[in-house]
Amino acid sequence: MARIQLKDVWKRFGNTEAVRGINLDIAHNEFVVLVGPSGCGKSTLLRMVAGLEDITSGKIYIDDKLINYVAPRDRHIAMVFQNYALYPHMTVSENMSFGLRLAKTPREEIQRRVQEAAEILHIKELLDRRPKQLSGGQQQRVAMGRAIVRNPQAFLFDEPLSNLDAKMRVQMRTEIKKIHQRVQTTVIYVTHDQVEAMTLADRIIIMNEGKIEQIASPQEMYDRPATQFVAGFIGSPSMNFISCKLTTEQLATYVDVGDGLKLKVPDERASEYQAFLGKLLTFGIRPEHVTEKRAHTTTTQVDFSADVEVVEPMGMDTMVFFNMNSEDVCARSVPHSVMDPGHRMEFTVDMNRMHLIDPETGRVI
Repeated sequence: MARIQLKDVWKRFGNTEAVRGINLDIAHNEFVVLVGPSGCGKSTLLRMVAGLEDITSGKIYIDDKLINYVAPRDRHIAMVFQNYALYPHMTVSENMSFGLRLAKTPREEIQRRVQEAAEILHIKELLDRRPKQLSGGQQQRVAMGRAIVRNPQAFLFDEPLSNLDAKMRVQMRTEIKKIHQRVQTTVIYVTHDQVEAMTLADRIIIMNEGKIEQIASPQEMYDRPATQFVAGFIGSPSMNFISCKLTTEQLATYVDVGDGLKLKVPDERASEYQAFLGKLLTFGIRPEHVTEKRAHTTTTQVDFSADVEVVEPMGMDTMVFFNMNSEDVCARSVPHSVMDPGHRMEFTVDMNRMHLIDPETGRVI
């Protein structure tokens, strides 16, 4: 296990700032996921921790030891790549033990570590095969096994599941979670898939344009996003955003989304927004908090109606799309309660799950 700290870390490629002033403290045995769109700097940051990319400025520590100028092989870190990087002419056992053999590890110790890793990964029966005889998921397990046998202080994963099909990705997510619980090691995991981030992480770090937008647990990230970027990135389908204004009537506060539709803000939250009355804002609400009309279980639920434009059956749920203030809005509904396109449908929105965003700053109020 290792504590990993990054202090004001920058990476520039010419005039391009790929990583901008990152400060991060990763605890012993913590599973941290770096997530963000392509080009946000997450893989570059991972490679700097591994020593595969030079740091323009800043400091990186492992267990309070400065490692800026420590060679990759001496950082006691194991990295699992997107493309597996297996030697095609070697067996699974030879691939897994390659690093240990280079380090002149005793043969008995190599065999013990390989057998232990193979048992953890359920690939004992594959040890004599070569990579071309393996499926994508099996090759990924071998790449992970090669990392496990080294007993590293930390594992670094660079989008390891992106080459697998959807079903195999779900299976491997579960396996990676189990492995982390069994092999007590610090993990930094890079992905562009927010579902992977939510299901795997102890903490999620969302990056955008080389900077950290927010660091939080998966549930906190979902419930309390700090910015519109985070709110839109986490959750599937993504959060709805509608232009609005805050108004007051008879001592109550409303979100005015246009076309005569005003949604009452819960009384206990109204005081938070008084400074923004009359200002142009963005109303954010997740599809799962807009449903077919239901019996109210809280005083924060509000009913409204809209014309259905598109229906997307998903099995357990049906996504219903309609227009609100010239914005496409998605609701998650029970399948048998959905109206056909072109018909008017009654909806219920839980206003306690609303978010208001200042469009000038992008920050959630």
